[in-house]
Amino acid sequence: MSLRDRIERASKPTQNQDGDQVAVVPYEVVPKPPPVVPQPSQVAAREKWLRDIRFGLQGAVISATDSLFDAGDTADIHGEVETVVDRYLAANGLAVTRDERRQLVEEVIAEVQGLGPLEPLLADPTITEIMVNGPNQIYIERGGKISLVGATFLNNDHVLRIIDRIITPLGRRIDQTSPRVDARLPDGSRVNCIIEPLSLIGPVITIRKFSSRPYTVEDLVGFGTATAEMFDFLRACVEARLNIFVSGGTGSGKTTTLNVISAFIPEEERIVTIEDAAELQLRQEHVITLEARPANLEGEGEITTRDLLRNALHMRPDRIIVGECRGGEALDMVQAMTVGQEGSLSTGHANSSPDMLRRLETMILMSGYEMPLRSIREQIASAVDLIVHTARLSDGSRKILNITEVYGIEDDQILTHDIFEFKQTGVNENGKVLGTLEPTGVRPTFMPKFAANGIELPPGDFGIPPEGADHPVKTRIGKGRSIGIEHGDPTAAPRLTVGLGKAVSAGGMVYLSSVGPVDPETGRLVGDTIRVQAVQCLKNLQARLEEEGSSLDKIVWANWCLRDPAEFEPFSEEWVRWFPGDAPVGQGTLMPPQQRRVGFRVSIGVIAEA
Repeated sequence: MSLRDRIERASKPTQNQDGDQVAVVPYEVVPKPPPVVPQPSQVAAREKWLRDIRFGLQGAVISATDSLFDAGDTADIHGEVETVVDRYLAANGLAVTRDERRQLVEEVIAEVQGLGPLEPLLADPTITEIMVNGPNQIYIERGGKISLVGATFLNNDHVLRIIDRIITPLGRRIDQTSPRVDARLPDGSRVNCIIEPLSLIGPVITIRKFSSRPYTVEDLVGFGTATAEMFDFLRACVEARLNIFVSGGTGSGKTTTLNVISAFIPEEERIVTIEDAAELQLRQEHVITLEARPANLEGEGEITTRDLLRNALHMRPDRIIVGECRGGEALDMVQAMTVGQEGSLSTGHANSSPDMLRRLETMILMSGYEMPLRSIREQIASAVDLIVHTARLSDGSRKILNITEVYGIEDDQILTHDIFEFKQTGVNENGKVLGTLEPTGVRPTFMPKFAANGIELPPGDFGIPPEGADHPVKTRIGKGRSIGIEHGDPTAAPRLTVGLGKAVSAGGMVYLSSVGPVDPETGRLVGDTIRVQAVQCLKNLQARLEEEGSSLDKIVWANWCLRDPAEFEPFSEEWVRWFPGDAPVGQGTLMPPQQRRVGFRVSIGVIAEA
């Protein structure tokens, strides 16, 4: 029955006990008064009053800490906390609403069991980063965008207590003598804390949250980080034991990408991971996780990433994964990649793939060893096979922008080319960046390694064009040191077209130019050291002179081209062995780029009597 029907029924005359008609006064419907909306000044005053209560509760919680921690389970702790809150409110004559009391109880439980105001933020799976800028500002990152939240700390001491709660179980410290620290939460989230005197705004906490469940290929494909085909390509690269660096800026998804790529490592291999603060979430069974250790109060006992990397070489690893190269450990990582630890992985901060190589050069120079830049670049080119570059775009999304091969070195410059690149096609009405990661049309030099490792490629080879006249393959001749151009079957030996020696006879003399260290039968480069190449050059020189009716003892003048002038001494020792008496006069010059490109360290030209 509706309200109107009930009112009409109640308004009709009724009879009393004597049978008389009694008129009933109808109900008067009184409109409900509008809710009272507090003024902003009243809300602010109430919040300040509640903040004072929270501050007072801090002391009550500290004095009751023992009894709170003695509580067995969550229900016991909840009851103990309610007792503490009610006792404090009653002792101070404070009246709060039911909702305010419930909120105070929840905040105290978060203080006792967790990280105070950060607890609800840590529990939110959509938040990827939490940034505490002193006690009064807490920012979060959600969907790649940063925003300010309403939660705050009470004061600097409150923030410091939360920092101590994070780092104490890890055996780390933070104080005036050591005012910064890297740590991690039990779920693997990375934490950085910095306090006065380095921070002028109070204690600062930065938490990079990680999913409790490690991301998979399907997750990253769903996020639009890359295509499923691209991850199939990276899987083949990992199984073929290519050395891979993941580069990118801060918050670009380097560690997440490394986690997913590392999942492609076969289960039977022994993996050693090395990090400043353990973040990687490998799913294989045979994994040894090593974590660096800072110095103690006396400034002793520090174990650096570089120390752990050197130790890892004695642990019989199949793969070494360094969470991030930041300094001199880059030298040890590069050397490990070239002395048997193929298939190793690492990350580094850089704005592009070429920048990652330059950063590696800088970090190796930070190792403290005096090394020529040419030698550093040769080691990098020899060690690194692939760079996967990630970035955070304008819409907050994280994507793989480039997959770049490092295929050689020429004129002391490391050679690279992109195998895949992200091509942006536009931005939709919601500001989302649109585009695809596509093959560039370059066929990488390591494609034969897939077949050598028994890896079956899908039809079309991930969209990489087949080798042919339109797509010549650049092939390493001496890993990382030099390249040549080869057409046809990539497993066939390339025949060089330089260094064969061109002879001209005129005026009773033979002019022979540019005899290089090339095997005359196979047409391939011989050796990668100055001595081996010098011997082959002299053998070829002798044969070519005899073809022209001359010989070594009829040489009257010689010109030798060296890739590196510093190698003149070992070349001269070999030259004197071939000419023990009066050696022909001559001069040395720098090698032209064409000969450098194919890996020559020396070539010789002569003038001889016919």
